[in-house]
Formats: sequence, structure tokens, C-alpha cells
Amino acid sequence: MCDDISAFASQEAGLTAFRMRILLVDDQPIIAEAIRRMLADQPDIEFHYTTNPLEAVALARQLQPTVILQDLVMPAIDGLSLIKLYQADPALCCIPVIVLSAKEDAQMKAQSFAVGANDYLVKLPDRIELVARIRYHSAAHINRLQRNQAFHFLRESQQQLAAANVELEQLAALDGLTGIANRRRFDQSMQIEWQRGLREQTPLSLLLCDVDFFKLYNDNFGHQGGDLCLKKVASVLTSNLKRPADLAARYGGEEFAVILPHTAAAGAMKVARACCQHLENLNLEHPAAAPKGVVTMSIGMASLVPSADIGVEKLIALADRALYAAKRGGRNRVVNAAELPDESK
Repeated sequence: MCDDISAFASQEAGLTAFRMRILLVDDQPIIAEAIRRMLADQPDIEFHYTTNPLEAVALARQLQPTVILQDLVMPAIDGLSLIKLYQADPALCCIPVIVLSAKEDAQMKAQSFAVGANDYLVKLPDRIELVARIRYHSAAHINRLQRNQAFHFLRESQQQLAAANVELEQLAALDGLTGIANRRRFDQSMQIEWQRGLREQTPLSLLLCDVDFFKLYNDNFGHQGGDLCLKKVASVLTSNLKRPADLAARYGGEEFAVILPHTAAAGAMKVARACCQHLENLNLEHPAAAPKGVVTMSIGMASLVPSADIGVEKLIALADRALYAAKRGGRNRVVNAAELPDESK
């Protein structure tokens, strides 16, 4: 469509100051001189012409006139064919075309309007009438350009606003220190994955992780050292996640959580052990953490196939129980909640 904003994306800036610019396409220099004289006392109208119809399209693309004055009978290519070329060009299709014909001919008028002309004058027209029609069509074209530019800016602003909102939403879901998901994002993701697992009847696994002796690490290396340690732990967790749906989050303080959708207990235990080993292999000095003397973590793992008679809280409680069992059992280890004694007995 002629009103498509994309057709004007390359228009010069500042359409509010857009000048009336006329392009005359006529093979007779005497006509060009006569039109020039008619417009000479109109300082706000910029006049251009060509006597070579073969260069009309290229010149129109370059000048972006607000009106094209088009002769009909010319060598090499006739005026009606040129109007069709203007109409077929996205950069020119909206520019008004005033046909300048040697005679008043109803059939020629009909053909001109049929191919896309906006007006029809017999040359040489009356100067006052010519100026009036040029101003009328130019004003309409400039208004259309300004309107489309306004729509373009509005759409751009809306896109920027939408992008900013997405960015803000993403930032709101990230932990400010580690850069991974925060507790809010964790809670949302757990609900989403639980419902998905319920619909599809697929397992959902959860790892709850706690940095061993972290308070002592903070006391020894200070809060800056502690912050760096938490960042490295977050990096270890994320580097061991292989699928887009897997999520590592800061659960609180020195605690982290890993959500593993579509993952049974065996796969979740493999990920948990890899995380523990990876962190230990970093050899982050921690003299207060006996017997290794390096930063380690304990992990509790729980895995369930969601069902209607239990909620996501059950999975979290099982993983939390397994985590405490790992810490009581000597730390730097992974405990599977399924291997713990049944509390109900």
C-alpha cells in the first residue's frame, strides 16, 4: 500500500520543514522554460525538470518531489508508461502526478486516471491554476509524509517501550549479585514447570544447594570475598545445565536452587554430583572448611512426577530435607530424598 510506513523509511529527516519540490518530465525544453517562468515568483516552490523521459524514474527517486508534472507524448517511453513505473515503485507510488497533455481528451483523461494520475491539465495551463493545483497536491502529499513519519516514530517508541519493559521484567527476575534467576523467578518457574509436569506426566527434579561453612568464609575473607565466592558458585551451577528449560536460581543467602524439568532422579543426581565436583575442583581456598580446605557445597535432590493430590511445596520440602541430611552427613555431598527414611513411619 502507498501508505505503508516502510515506503517512507528512507525519506529525509524533518518532514515538518519539507519543501514543495516539483519535477517536470517533458521532452520539450520550451515547455520546461514556460513552467519555470510560471513558478519563478513562488520562492517556496523548488522546480526541477528533465527532457529525457528515460531518466525520469531515477531522478524522481533522487529528488523525492511533492508533485510530478508528466507529459504524455514523448520519445522512447510514453507518459502513461512512466506513471505505471512510478506506481510500481514503493518510493514513488504516493507522489501525486499531474498530467500535462496537449489536448483536452476525455478518453486520455480516463486512461491517465486509470493508471494512477491525480490530476490532468492541458498545457500550457493558466499560471494561477497551475500554482493552485501544485500547492493542493503538494500539501496533501506532505501531510501524508508527516503523518506516516509520526506513525513511524510512534511505532518506534512503542517498540522501544516494549523492549524496555521486557528488559525491566528480566532484570526484576535476576539476582543482583550473581546474575542468575532470583527467588521470585524461581517461585514462578516452579509453578510453571509443576503444571507442565502435571499435564504431561513427566518427572520434575529439584536441587537445593548450600555453600558449606559460608559464614566462616565471609568472616575470613570479608563480604567482598564472600560475594565473589557466590558468583563462582552461580557460574558452576549454570555451566552444568545443558537444556534451555533448566534453571539455576539464588534461593537465598548462600543457598541456590536448580530446577530440572523432564528429568528423573538418576539424571538429576548426575547433574548434582557434577556441580559438587566442579566447585571442589576450583580449589577456592577455605581454611575453615575441614577436611578439604576449599569451598564446597551440599546438595539435596528430590524428584517427583506431579500429581493432583500434592503440590509443588512437597517437592521443595523433600529437597530441603535431603539438603539438611547432606549437611548432617558431613557436607560436600549429594543426598537423594528418596533414599531417606520415611518420616511418616
